[in-house]
Amino acid sequence: MMPTAKAPGPKGPVIAVVGPSGVGKDSLMSGLAVADPRLRTMRRVITRAPEAGGEDYQPVSEAEFEALVAADVFALHWRAHGLRYGISRDIEALRLGASGVLVNLSRAVLLQAQEVFDDFRVISVTADPELLAARLTGRGREDPEEVQRRLARADLALPEGLRQVYKVDNSGALSAAIVAAQAIIQAERA
Repeated sequence: MMPTAKAPGPKGPVIAVVGPSGVGKDSLMSGLAVADPRLRTMRRVITRAPEAGGEDYQPVSEAEFEALVAADVFALHWRAHGLRYGISRDIEALRLGASGVLVNLSRAVLLQAQEVFDDFRVISVTADPELLAARLTGRGREDPEEVQRRLARADLALPEGLRQVYKVDNSGALSAAIVAAQAIIQAERA
């Protein structure tokens, strides 16, 4: 008798963590991944200089990004804030046996992501406007004009038609936002 191949474990959902710049998406994602080792985070490919800092990302030039698009490396890619962002097809391997894969997405690409990924959820992170301004200024990645542009976009609504959207306020302690997001993820698993 021939041995049968073991089927891979179930695929975890893709969990988009969205919100305005400075809301603490990356901190929330890191905290969630530490709290649940089966929760994975997806690293984005960005046409941002490596010295810009911030999140853990793969920096590439415009030409490199274009070559990756041509090679069909991305499950999803988009433009925002004068940069290009991509999510590699490797996300599907991360989903196997995971309780979920967290990914920082732009609000403008959510409907497309919902069509690309068969199990897709959105955690919309919010924070007080004064706090957003202080965080953006404090991180020193954007000049004052870019900070103002990003603050002006902070109130943009999520697109209509998203099926699973949950809200988390990150105006207080990060630990409280992590607990709130964990409760959402665990409730969806049940």
